[in-house]
Amino acid sequence: MDTSTSQRLYEEALKYIPGGVNSPVRAMKSVGMPHPLFIARARDAHIWDADGNEYVDFVSSWGPMILGWGHPQVLGRLHEVLEDGTSFGAPTALEVELARLICAAVPSIELVRMVNSGTEATMSAVRAARGFTGRDKIVKFVGCYHGHADAFLAAAGSGVLTLSLPDSPGVTRATTADTLLLEYNDGEGLEELFAERGEEIAAVIVEPVAGNMGVVPPRPGFLETARALCTAYGAVLIFDEVITGFRVAWGGAQERFGVVPDLTTLGKIIGGGLPVGAFGGRRELMETVAPLGPTYQAGTLSGNPLAMAAGAATLSVLSEPGTYERLEALADRVAAALRDAATPGERPFTLNQVGAMMTLFFCDGPVESFADARRADTAAFAAFYRHMLKHGVYLAPSQFESTMVSLALTADDLAKAADAAASFFAR
Repeated sequence: MDTSTSQRLYEEALKYIPGGVNSPVRAMKSVGMPHPLFIARARDAHIWDADGNEYVDFVSSWGPMILGWGHPQVLGRLHEVLEDGTSFGAPTALEVELARLICAAVPSIELVRMVNSGTEATMSAVRAARGFTGRDKIVKFVGCYHGHADAFLAAAGSGVLTLSLPDSPGVTRATTADTLLLEYNDGEGLEELFAERGEEIAAVIVEPVAGNMGVVPPRPGFLETARALCTAYGAVLIFDEVITGFRVAWGGAQERFGVVPDLTTLGKIIGGGLPVGAFGGRRELMETVAPLGPTYQAGTLSGNPLAMAAGAATLSVLSEPGTYERLEALADRVAAALRDAATPGERPFTLNQVGAMMTLFFCDGPVESFADARRADTAAFAAFYRHMLKHGVYLAPSQFESTMVSLALTADDLAKAADAAASFFAR
């Protein structure tokens, strides 16, 4: 497989961009690639790199391209907007259209504020929760990723009830001092933490399905425990549904699991492939956000017409009857093919799946926390990744990411992926 053009572009990028990439995982270092692939174009469920190599895509731009690329309704709306103007820094009807669709779909959202990224959405949601409660502490779970705002880049201290330590240079101890950490799925630990410090806690923020330590579903009762504790202690429950929103169900993970948070953060799919984020929730809480209330949040490009148009078109397609049944049927076929391929082999594996997202961990199960996920054989995953790429199947270049299924996948695409996986485990 010739990737010389990608190599040349990477060498050029290193002169101007830190590490040659604009987001770290794109460097593909964890899967043993000498350089990243530079993508030139995409259509339906296929992408082509700068050297013309074609791949069946299971990354979907890390989730947003749930319809595949080049969907006529999305492209049609974007062409209309391009003719009229791409950004005004003023309200547009498109913002209202997308907000209406989101509020109708997501159980927790009565009012929603558009922003420009998932990081901005989670940062703003935490600020709103602190403003609403008048408290400082937030609880997050190890292995859940909520963007790169300083307060979220925290590592565990000496115990679950201690203050957190910075997890990156440039993040001060003071910034993470109000972040309390627990293992994902640790309902008992959350109960102990609230018993000890519940009156200090402004919010619990959690991915209702973890997607950044690989896909890790919530244990039965975990989300319900978080909901009950936040209600009892007057804290705000924030679901980070930047990944799961409109992917695991029309109303997100909160619809799928029947647990309604106070605030929800969204991104990815609601922009149809363009940069976007949003946070929303109960009316009384969202009314504390400026200009209605004193909690400040603003953004020059928030609600820009391009993202609003692509997002509204995408949600309109997803709202059609039977769409999620078709999506999940495709995902089930992918999962079954991976299980069938891996089962006869000698490598231990665990496949976690929730709706149209899944991760094949190279370790024995169960995988229910970050500690479990870290048991995975990352060298084995790297070999699997390179094998699949060589056979024309593009996966997320990390053991700790999610395979994303799109509605554009065909039977031939699924067969190609199944054959590639089978040939790896048969070696």
